[in-house]
Amino acid sequence: MTETPTFRSDITVELVKHSASDADVLFAARVSTAGEQSLEEIGKDPARSRGLINFLMRDRHGSPFEHNSMTFLVRAPIFVFREFHRHRVGWSYNEESGRYRQLDPEFYLPGEDRKLVQQGRPGKYEFVPGTAEQHALVGKVMEESYRQGYAAYRELLAAGVAREVARAVLPVGLFSSMYATCNARSLMHFLGLRTNDERAAVPSFPQREIEMVGERMEEEWARLMPLTHAAFNANGRVAP
Repeated sequence: MTETPTFRSDITVELVKHSASDADVLFAARVSTAGEQSLEEIGKDPARSRGLINFLMRDRHGSPFEHNSMTFLVRAPIFVFREFHRHRVGWSYNEESGRYRQLDPEFYLPGEDRKLVQQGRPGKYEFVPGTAEQHALVGKVMEESYRQGYAAYRELLAAGVAREVARAVLPVGLFSSMYATCNARSLMHFLGLRTNDERAAVPSFPQREIEMVGERMEEEWARLMPLTHAAFNANGRVAP
């Protein structure tokens, strides 16, 4: 492993496995009236049942949207995961451990398009870009802090201190990796809170870094379940 700190502003999300399609929603919904014959929906063209998916979304019949699964590999700063883990219903997580392995010195720096300055009072504020001087200062101070923190971590490890103790000096801007598994209903709830979209009936103001994760997850989900994704957008991006 490298011991030289590296810095990045991108966040990666990879769909590593899935069992998810619009047909999953249809057979689950129709069991209430068709019994075991609802299994026939699995092999049918879901586009013929676009109206049913929209009805379920509109009237918030949510359970049919749970009969699917998507597993993502997310690499992001630790502070993103601390927000992520507030989403507990319908999610499973496994994150790399600083107790069992030496952590790589990879750290987050905001990109040039990251708005830096908060204006207004809590509950009614906005973010604005900030000056070139502020962006330069953020980069300089963060890099210095990261280098110092990782040097302290290495010093403790070299002295024989356990990894689980030494990691306490590392900042939350350190990158970590986790697998996150969800179903479409739990993902919709996440997206409703962690993305800012003009189609949303209820506005949300997420931190930009977790929104970046949400945007990449949504791209993958939209490809797997296009009718469900369209119904989500058409009905105010509110989870059923």
